[in-house]
Amino acid sequence: MASVTKEIQVGVSADEAWDAIRDIGALHTRLVPGFVTGTQLEDGGAARVVTFINGVVVREPIVALDEERRRLVWTAEGGRTTHYNASAQVVVDGGGVKIVWTADFLPHEARGAIDAAMTAGAAAMQKALSAP
Repeated sequence: MASVTKEIQVGVSADEAWDAIRDIGALHTRLVPGFVTGTQLEDGGAARVVTFINGVVVREPIVALDEERRRLVWTAEGGRTTHYNASAQVVVDGGGVKIVWTADFLPHEARGAIDAAMTAGAAAMQKALSAP
């Protein structure tokens, strides 16, 4: 299984970063605007349908929303992978705040495309979570 991890330094508090991540229906407006163009909740918030800037649409069932650890875990159905599991966690780091975003997926050959997509997503996240 391939893995990609991005560590994103943000310019907001840990509570503000977590509030944006845990708002699972607002990827396109709060967390990664410009990378994601639409988010719709399904099954009472147990899943979301995400439309990316490149037109790819995936359904993302939410696996865990851990308030104590400020960690969101989801999987993905559709797209280029046969297996996809990811997490985003807010971490206080030496007085600053970062988000650790990790994706584990198959096939291994998707690594280049997923890494590039996550790099673009991380840039959008860093911009969205900068202090005003």
